[in-house]
Amino acid sequence: MSHLAAQTSPRLTLVTGGSGFVGGHLIRRLLADGWRVRALARSAEARAGVQALGATPVEADLADRLALSRGMEGVDVVFHVAAHFKLWGPMALFRRINVEGTRNVVEAAERAGVRRIVYVSAAAVVMGRPEPMRAVTEDMALQRMPFAPYAASKAEAEEMLLAANGRRAGFSTVAIRPPFIWGPHMPALDHMVETVRAGRFQWVAGGAQALSTCHVDNLCHALVLAADRGAGGRAWFVSDGEDTTLKSFLTRLLNSRGVTPSDRAVPFGIAWTMAGVMGAAWRIFRRKGEPPITRQMLRLIGKDFTIDIRRAREELGYSPVTSVADGMRGMQPLEATSVRTATDGNRLAAAS
Repeated sequence: MSHLAAQTSPRLTLVTGGSGFVGGHLIRRLLADGWRVRALARSAEARAGVQALGATPVEADLADRLALSRGMEGVDVVFHVAAHFKLWGPMALFRRINVEGTRNVVEAAERAGVRRIVYVSAAAVVMGRPEPMRAVTEDMALQRMPFAPYAASKAEAEEMLLAANGRRAGFSTVAIRPPFIWGPHMPALDHMVETVRAGRFQWVAGGAQALSTCHVDNLCHALVLAADRGAGGRAWFVSDGEDTTLKSFLTRLLNSRGVTPSDRAVPFGIAWTMAGVMGAAWRIFRRKGEPPITRQMLRLIGKDFTIDIRRAREELGYSPVTSVADGMRGMQPLEATSVRTATDGNRLAAAS
């Protein structure tokens, strides 16, 4: 679709991961902006979900290149949101979905004549060994830590996607890197509330770590801007534009659901050792589910991590559309009630 045609008729897009948290918010934003939206959906439930939002479901998954190509026919921009996000699991699974799935999206988009892919990457792609990182910029190298399969697979996928920029005339690829994503109906909040109520919540290192966050509305705004602005082959950090601390931010989120965590805390070094022991036990004994704490989790939240969004402001014209204060009001706060934590248990606060 030419840019002129896009100005005279509704533009067509395909969203992967449209039935998820970010994808659902993005579909609403795109429709409000006048786009026609298709959304990838693997199951009957997912198809019904994206259809209820107003998108046209496309029955396919990230492994089906032919179905992906058919779903992209006539599409101007693909928003690649789908990903496997877990804090534990075999690297092979993360690579199959996050890396090979992204490769399939890129190849299908090239065949279908798509103009641009906008990829939801992650700020965690630059996280190496656990140490404080402040005012991080896009000039930092990508990392692939063996204890962090999610971040490592997202870094590999981003690198591969951006390398495909310009491989076909008129085809470009870009990536947006959000930190802690939050907003109405965020899945991780339900889990945190359950953990607090069960008395298993502790702050890593007291929760004083500096933190950048990204409201889902701000992320969607950045994705829409990236569809038309910024040079291909580039990645941009985006955030709420106001840094906080882990304890301050999560306490406000939990208060919105009527719970208040205790001040119980565990030093980072002890938590890191515990996570290593638990990870080894889960692997050796092939235990189901995730360990109570993982090194991936601790790398995400255990040390200072803030990002610099000047490049997004300058190259995309990005500016947050939802402040932290407004976003918190939109979480439909309930009357807060203090929750006492038990003396046992070791679940720690986790980022989504």
